[in-house]
Amino acid sequence: MTSETIGQTIVVKTEEAPAAGPAAGKGEWKCPMGDHHIHRDDVRKVWKECQEESFWYRALPLSLGSMAVTGGLIYNGVWKSSKRFGPFPKLAVAGILGFAVGKASYAGTCRSKFQELGLGDGKGFGPWSEGGRIGPGRGHSRCHYVCEECKKKIQAAPAEEVKS
Repeated sequence: MTSETIGQTIVVKTEEAPAAGPAAGKGEWKCPMGDHHIHRDDVRKVWKECQEESFWYRALPLSLGSMAVTGGLIYNGVWKSSKRFGPFPKLAVAGILGFAVGKASYAGTCRSKFQELGLGDGKGFGPWSEGGRIGPGRGHSRCHYVCEECKKKIQAAPAEEVKS
């Protein structure tokens, strides 16, 4: 068994048979430095906390407030109620819009809670927020570990430029 240090990564090579796992033999490679272990219970707790707080502290107050303002405007005659349905359509739309705005306004607070947990290193939450392609072929954008195949490509690239 040999070991070598590359930057902050320690690579250990063994002569033992490869472990028979789900990724063994399929050519799948998982970055050893990109596996930030976060417990699912912690994620569920933060998600539930975000849902409850966004409802009680933002969505419900804005919904009730917008319905109260709309009801006041209808009562004072600034807005007219529908002849067929009365004030209910306007009140319902005000309530739904207030709820949606309240939920959306809590997204930044929720994002910061997930970042404190260790999710979402950058500006957004997932690969769609980083720009570029999604899926295989993205390179090592979040992983600073350099595999042996990539090292060979990097070393071969300057040699090809000199030959040209």
